[in-house]
Amino acid sequence: MMTSLARMPVLAGLLLWFSVAGAAQTPPAPSAPSNDDCLMCHGDKDSAVRADKTSVHVDAERYGASLHGQMGLTCVACHTDLATAAEWPHAEKLARPDCSTCHPEPAAHYASSVHGQSRQAGRKVAATCASCHGSHDILPSKDPDSRTYHLNLPRTCGQCHGNDATVAAAHLPGGNVVRSFEDSIHGRALLKGGLLVAPSCSSCHGAHDVRAKSDPASQVARTNVPEVCGRCHEGVKLQFARGKHGEQLQQDNPRGPVCIDCHSAHHIQRSDMSVWQVDVVRECGTCHQESIASYRDTFHGQVTALGFARVATCASCHGAHDVRPQADPASPVNDANIVATCRKCHEGANANFAKYNPHANRHHRDPMPLLYYTGQFMDLLLLGVFSFFGIHTGLWFTKELRLRRQRRRAPPAKADKEQRDDSGAA
Repeated sequence: MMTSLARMPVLAGLLLWFSVAGAAQTPPAPSAPSNDDCLMCHGDKDSAVRADKTSVHVDAERYGASLHGQMGLTCVACHTDLATAAEWPHAEKLARPDCSTCHPEPAAHYASSVHGQSRQAGRKVAATCASCHGSHDILPSKDPDSRTYHLNLPRTCGQCHGNDATVAAAHLPGGNVVRSFEDSIHGRALLKGGLLVAPSCSSCHGAHDVRAKSDPASQVARTNVPEVCGRCHEGVKLQFARGKHGEQLQQDNPRGPVCIDCHSAHHIQRSDMSVWQVDVVRECGTCHQESIASYRDTFHGQVTALGFARVATCASCHGAHDVRPQADPASPVNDANIVATCRKCHEGANANFAKYNPHANRHHRDPMPLLYYTGQFMDLLLLGVFSFFGIHTGLWFTKELRLRRQRRRAPPAKADKEQRDDSGAA
């Protein structure tokens, strides 16, 4: 028993020696590189170049001032495949940083967006997180230097949607929409006026959940357009909802017009400009073809066709956003209101004046036979007058040619005598 107890310290010492020796032979796990380690290569513009001559330079100062830099995030927080790298330099191609690790909600919206779905379909031209936010110089959206700052969004989105080559290669809908936006009232207010209240790209399309207009969940789907525009134009939205066009939309009528049908989507102009007032008449005619045809036959229509807006257009009589049927007591063209509507331009208008039909169609006999036959008579009269004087002019021209040939063939003395005789006869 005593012998066994004496041997126990020796065994314990042997076990301790073996455990220490084994630990010394096991190599320690490699530590993750620090930002300084990464910047030893990536901080040098000359050395931070791939084999294909593309730069992987990281500006340490800009990263330090970025949102991630201010939070103290390390390089391997995003480049997670380098956290346990055992050999340096690392592989040339690294895994794309997964932003969803820290930003799960925006990442989920992006995945279901037109950009995310395009990426999943293999179209590499589609925008990624870095395309809009940057990579090592990400700034908060409220920072005026941020790519996603309200005033800077058109330039950021314009990297793709304002680049003709990219638009053509990716078959982006609408063409160069950024150029159109820059010329619009919204674009001028935002980019030239610097007004933060003016809408930018994300105001209508959203930020991370940008969807195609054919998607019912898209903010710019037809049925959602009035609501989106109404965020700024609340009063107009209420007027539209009370009008016939708004009722059609509420009844799920696909032919019911919405804001973009009259104002367009990106090239929106001031409604008080004469050019727009004249052009919008044509837009009304896309749905009201018979009305626009009869309108063009009138004095109002003929003048607007020449490009002048000092006469009545469609909105002058029917209203703009709260267009109502004539039978509606609130309609400007209702029998009870038509005189007041005419007096907006014709101060002396009375009930008899207001009986004028601005959409009378002289090409159809049933509604107004007197107008129809009068129009037929005027057409025949015009045709007869032009035919008579056309024949008269042709005969006179033929006679003149014959006389000129005779003068050229006659002797000079006889030709002078004939010319004097013709003058005396005249």
